Amino acid sequence: MANGRVVQTADRTIGSRQLAALLPPEVLARPGYRSLADALRTLLLDGRVALHVRLPAERDLAEALGASRATVTGAYDLLRESGYVRSRRGSGTWTDLPEGHAPVGAHLLGGTGGYRPDGEDGLDLAIAAMGAPVDSLAEALAWAAARLPRFARNPGYHPFGLPDLRTAIADRFTRRGLATHPGQILVTAGAQQAFALVVNLLCRPGDRVVTENPTYANALDALRQARLRTGSIAVSDAGWDMEIAESTLRQTVPKLAYVIPDFHNPTGALMPREQRLRLLAATRRTGTWLVVDETIADIALDVPAPAPLPSLAPRGEADHVVVIGSLSKTHWGGLRVGWVRAAEKVITELAAVRVAADMTGSVLDQLVALPLLEGVERSLPIRLAELRSRREVLVRALEEHTPEWSWQVPPGGLSLWVDLGEPVSSALAERAAAGGVHIGRGARFGVDPGTFEHRIRIPYTLPEDRLEEAVRRLAAAFHDGVPLAPSVDRPHWVA
Repeated sequence: MANGRVVQTADRTIGSRQLAALLPPEVLARPGYRSLADALRTLLLDGRVALHVRLPAERDLAEALGASRATVTGAYDLLRESGYVRSRRGSGTWTDLPEGHAPVGAHLLGGTGGYRPDGEDGLDLAIAAMGAPVDSLAEALAWAAARLPRFARNPGYHPFGLPDLRTAIADRFTRRGLATHPGQILVTAGAQQAFALVVNLLCRPGDRVVTENPTYANALDALRQARLRTGSIAVSDAGWDMEIAESTLRQTVPKLAYVIPDFHNPTGALMPREQRLRLLAATRRTGTWLVVDETIADIALDVPAPAPLPSLAPRGEADHVVVIGSLSKTHWGGLRVGWVRAAEKVITELAAVRVAADMTGSVLDQLVALPLLEGVERSLPIRLAELRSRREVLVRALEEHTPEWSWQVPPGGLSLWVDLGEPVSSALAERAAAGGVHIGRGARFGVDPGTFEHRIRIPYTLPEDRLEEAVRRLAAAFHDGVPLAPSVDRPHWVA
């Protein structure tokens, strides 16, 4: 214990050259101890350097920076005084956060914990999903209703999923470039259940897992509830740092790695082909199960939709890859239909886990899903056109009402990952909620508690007039005469 706080020994390290490569050019050009401390603290709060990671020795970092050892010592001292690093004789220096940071968990949903009608006084920017395509849904429901009596003659238990739907899902994988047969498909009640089943089967409490940082908040909840030890791979506005990703996999040898390479949630980044190949090879070397979340893979707004990641692997070298997906983002979240694509043996074992959880999925939902999935190539372009228009409206509204914020327009996906310029995300979310706007605070997407407090995720899934009103209210909350309290105390150092 130290000051009433448990001191955790770092089980990960970051090399001096790796850390130097993350620093901004102005710090590398003239490294002063205050500017170095500020830059290191920003890397920590931005999630690019994880919590409880051992920092390089002072001499090694000084050599990598071309600075004096006194500069690095001074920076570490400032970070230690403000609580951003901890040191212990003989154990080195590792990253931390100041006292008073509650873990990010289910009680900090920030508006994503349940359904709120998007009525006149409520604007939900916490859920990145569109309403249903009503005409298509009505047609699919009528089609399903006509066929339901045939299925109703039987008990209705299909733990693997309806055979016709499994075939349709497998066929779509094959058309996208990944040869798949129905025995490799398990139909689930959405992608979240798919992920929970995979984690339940492949991991045990205490196992190491790796996710991107930031990442999908509900996936983090599933990992926490499974009592797994979570490491992270940073995803910034520039994308994935694959060198650090490979190093993390090599050092921690995790049981499972969870990634969203296609229009990543929340950043919207798209992983390049070369990095996909490196990720496949790295996880195969470490014997790590690679779980690929394709829930948003079809939301390709400015580029062609990517092929499934395991399709890039040579034949027989992707058996460690599990793909999950659903209709929630392309069609409707209220239709609880998702799937797992994996080796047939894994699918059989997952079905046994699924029977213990909920026996089977809804036959009616699966019947409704079948014509929707088979007609996705016709209906999806209409949805994508709507999203492009709404994205343009959101960007224009932000430029008008919050010009001090910054963001990058992603090539696909459903949201912007907005930098507020200061760590006030949680305070802004609370103030905005009082004005009827619910927003996904940045900390909700961080592996480590207290990170991403300068970020919010803003989906462009509401109708255009509602988006404009939501941004207007959000800007009013941000520009209120009473300053927002920083969620993390950031000392104002001057050179």
